Amino acid sequence: MVIQLVVQVVVRGHLRRSCCRRRRNKIGDRAVVVCMSMKSSLLSLPGAVPAEGVDEGVAAHYGDLFREQRALADGIGFVDLSHRGVVTVTGDDRLTWLHLLLTQHVTDLPAGRATEALILSANGHIEHALYLVDDGTTVWMHTEPDTQDALIAYLESMKFFYRVEVADRTADFAVVELPAGSIAEVPEGVVVRETPYGRDLFLPRADLESYAEKAGPAAGLLAHEALRVEQHRPRLGFETDHRTIPHELGWIGTAVHLQKGCYRGQETVARVQNLGKPPRRLVFLHLDGSEVLLPPHGTELRLADEAPDGRKIGFITTSVRHYELGPIALALVKRNVPLDAPLMADTTAAAQEVVVEP
Repeated sequence: MVIQLVVQVVVRGHLRRSCCRRRRNKIGDRAVVVCMSMKSSLLSLPGAVPAEGVDEGVAAHYGDLFREQRALADGIGFVDLSHRGVVTVTGDDRLTWLHLLLTQHVTDLPAGRATEALILSANGHIEHALYLVDDGTTVWMHTEPDTQDALIAYLESMKFFYRVEVADRTADFAVVELPAGSIAEVPEGVVVRETPYGRDLFLPRADLESYAEKAGPAAGLLAHEALRVEQHRPRLGFETDHRTIPHELGWIGTAVHLQKGCYRGQETVARVQNLGKPPRRLVFLHLDGSEVLLPPHGTELRLADEAPDGRKIGFITTSVRHYELGPIALALVKRNVPLDAPLMADTTAAAQEVVVEP
């Protein structure tokens, strides 16, 4: 179902009109109206509890969070990601054109090979994270919910004389993820993006319910997020704020290719790679399991040996409850924070594991 509420989105002082719900959220220091353009038909499955915030429109869980995590870890079931944006690029020049705009080397991307890429601002800050595959005639990509409009607007502004066509296919196709190790069959003709973490299917939206009946038990977004945090994988809008650069999150190598030509923001990437260090780094945290509540996104971090009003050295980006590890989180901290320093997230003690080297 398409939601037709038009409200304003405030990002770094600028307004953008979009189809959104009237719910406010905060990512870093950006005030945003949380948007939802599609509501999944799988919310009618037994036990489905709707997700909130940017993931509104799909299920947070189906009644048993830890069972759903275990199933995914064992390669069983699927995750409904049908709220994510789907964008395609067709035309003879699609790969050479995208190569000029993205942080990834895609000129010779073989058909069927999955990759990740970013679009940066002129100052090297992350604006979009794209998850791509080319099927031989079309580049398929999925993006964070309700970011496809801004992405398409940018791509359209850069077409010039290139033989490319950009399309929003979110209304027609739903992203479904099969976990690593899954033996579930993929319907003939469905585009697949295969990674070490599983297979992303670009499934015709009309087939979503029928496929769910065959693909095994559904797992919600909370289970998917718990495994993402365990795997140290950053997510746009969670691990990023308005000033995040790729080095801070470990996206160099996976989403940023260092041996390619110019793209917007490349100067920052090259300068940090060759001459300096990023100001912050992503860390994995083991949280005190005796606390009832998880520290939410944006909770400030301090050194454990400092007073509650002590110096702030970072913030929680994502916190989850894992079926084996208990409460865990990802966080961004200042680069000079000692690797072995115990931390506090408000009243919750946290122990670090290195994700990005200082």
